[in-house]
Amino acid sequence: MPSVRAFLHNVADFEPMETLVKRINITIYPNSSPALIAASQEDPWSQAGKYALGWVYFSIILLVATSIIRLYYLWTDKIRRAIYKDEVLEAKNSKTSSPDTDYEMANLQTNNSAVKFFPRAGQLPAEPKADSSVSSMTPLNNAIAMLRWVFYRPIPAIRYKKRQMPFPSAGVIFIVLAALVFVILYCFIPQPLYYASIRYGSPPLAIRAGMLSVAMMPWIVALSMKANIITMMTGIGHERLNVLHRWGGYICLLLALIHTVPFYVTPVWDQGALQVFQSYFSGQYYIYGTGVAALVPLLFLCVHSLPFIRSWMYELFVALHVPASIIFLAMMFWHCNNYLTSWDYLAATAGIWFVSYIIRLFYLNWTNFNRTSWLIGEEASITILPENAVKVTIPTQVTWRPGQYVYLRMPGISVFENHPFTIASLCSDDFPSEYGEQYRDMIIVFRPFSGFTRKVVNAHDENGPWHTYRAFIDGPYGGMQRELAAFDTVILFAGGSGITAIVSQLLDLIKKMRDGRAVTKQVHVVWALKRPETMEWFKEELRICRQYAPPESVHCQFFITAAKRHMPTTTNPTTPSRPVSQVFHDKINEAFQGIADKRHSALIREEAGGDAEKERELRAENEDAISALPHAYLAPPKSPKSPRRPKPARLDIPPPEPASNFDFGFPSTPTMLQKNLMRFAFLPSVATKKTGWQTEYGRPDISFMLRGFQRDFGRRTCVFVCGPPGMRVDVQRCVARMQRQVLANPAVDEIFLHTENYAI
Repeated sequence: MPSVRAFLHNVADFEPMETLVKRINITIYPNSSPALIAASQEDPWSQAGKYALGWVYFSIILLVATSIIRLYYLWTDKIRRAIYKDEVLEAKNSKTSSPDTDYEMANLQTNNSAVKFFPRAGQLPAEPKADSSVSSMTPLNNAIAMLRWVFYRPIPAIRYKKRQMPFPSAGVIFIVLAALVFVILYCFIPQPLYYASIRYGSPPLAIRAGMLSVAMMPWIVALSMKANIITMMTGIGHERLNVLHRWGGYICLLLALIHTVPFYVTPVWDQGALQVFQSYFSGQYYIYGTGVAALVPLLFLCVHSLPFIRSWMYELFVALHVPASIIFLAMMFWHCNNYLTSWDYLAATAGIWFVSYIIRLFYLNWTNFNRTSWLIGEEASITILPENAVKVTIPTQVTWRPGQYVYLRMPGISVFENHPFTIASLCSDDFPSEYGEQYRDMIIVFRPFSGFTRKVVNAHDENGPWHTYRAFIDGPYGGMQRELAAFDTVILFAGGSGITAIVSQLLDLIKKMRDGRAVTKQVHVVWALKRPETMEWFKEELRICRQYAPPESVHCQFFITAAKRHMPTTTNPTTPSRPVSQVFHDKINEAFQGIADKRHSALIREEAGGDAEKERELRAENEDAISALPHAYLAPPKSPKSPRRPKPARLDIPPPEPASNFDFGFPSTPTMLQKNLMRFAFLPSVATKKTGWQTEYGRPDISFMLRGFQRDFGRRTCVFVCGPPGMRVDVQRCVARMQRQVLANPAVDEIFLHTENYAI
């Protein structure tokens, strides 16, 4: 067998060294050993790029299948709404009508009827039109219902003492397992796993795993971006894709470890392979140095993104995740050294990253130079609501859809913190802002806990209710891609502050129902809240829903789950000293506010055109506009900690205030029996109001309520839930069982479930 020196000499004579460095391919010559020739024919290095393409094909199949299902529902929803609109116009133009008195006798169970007798004059009314075959495909509906029967079911969380480990949805688990099985089989089924000698080239198992991990990187980065093409194609918000981003990173780490282990099983310093390696690379660094340099940041990214670590130090996670990702990508360029097609995938990763950040600039409210918020953000006010809630009002020119959320940054409170909040208001011409005709009030309501939300409350207590802050908005994002107006029956479940994701949806749906642009006939709203005072958050919105909704179409049930009123603490006249950080944030807010004042002053002078009297009038109007921000509900200041425990309030549940002119559907003052049965959902002595608005004392029995609603389901039903995990799990379990109705009843096409994260 020829020596290594002679072997290298022959290689140098027949092929340039630059080509070998780029390919790291052991070239076959007539004097090569039979083992090397056999190894090159079993799984040649030059064809190892096909393993990366395997992952690309796998991902594209999932992406295309999800996009097709989305397009199917968008198309059918549009057709059903168009058919309904034609029916409404036809009914308005029809001369045949029936007086209100020509209805059949009221049904004893529902106290309502929609079946008419023969009209007094004219032709008989035609049979109701059936859904177009284009808008409903029974085999496809049944197939999707079977999948939902499986994937809507929640996975029970693992509980250990006071801690619990929740699992992602069944659909996410299925996708992750499918991806894991695919990459494992694609690594270990092809043979050989190792060559007879490391001198014949890198172990094939390591090459397969390495190419698969590199091919995953563009998809992992795309799933993490707020603005990405996957969301545009599938309609799935990045907050839902983020779980696939994390699990994709874990699978990438597993493949990286599979790529690393074979090089230690058959080390390069055995059997004379070190001399072959050194002929390709110059330098005195550690042989596996580039691989270790790429593996360490990947390991850090996966470990510090574990749920318990991420929730423990979230701000640190946000600050370190992106810089560590940039370091990892740079180390991958160094490690791969343009072998095979590796740099193609890394370049695609960098390109997706860059393009996503460019697109994201259009989502920022301070990057549009045509708006007054350019570079300085919007003006925002803070209001303290009952039950220790916070309301942030931001007059803005940004538009949004119902149910979307934004990332909010307020430099006057915290410069570096940027957190997501659901928009509770409706962006519509029917709800103009006092700030100006081109503005709409973006309202955010949340409960303060720790971190940024607690700083917002402290800033309000420190500066008072009339102080304004600069607000930088990133968004809107997310939201429900399908419209509630395309469903015959809509059921909305909310728990506590989860009502913020439902209020705007409800207002938008009622507006479309009144305009004849919604197929919806029945709307059921179920809101579980601790105390009646929480209803004050959206008192005006609920009043609009009750007053302007079509008759007997909207039914709201409020469940009061707590007995004791939240008692405010005693006041303390002393003001605590201001920390240095608060002074720093005040200076930043004053700087932005000063720029905004100068910009407003310049605009006023330009509009006045040199007329001093008109300029004074415009400045007076501007002062009025600024001072007309929403009024604040003054909360008592905090009291210092005291070792003595305050006595609990003796009043359990107060009756409605007589001064209020809006009835939420409260029954009379609860009896002692009702108070003792507060753990039950339905009290036997409470009669349902004929208007469909009622309040119960206790927790809602979700399974019982959905079974009752199920009797009146239309062809398509949407169940929307935003609340604590227990509520979401109950709703998911019930809706999964209801998918059998789609298979058994030809009159039911779909029972759709949409869940919102309680924390967003």
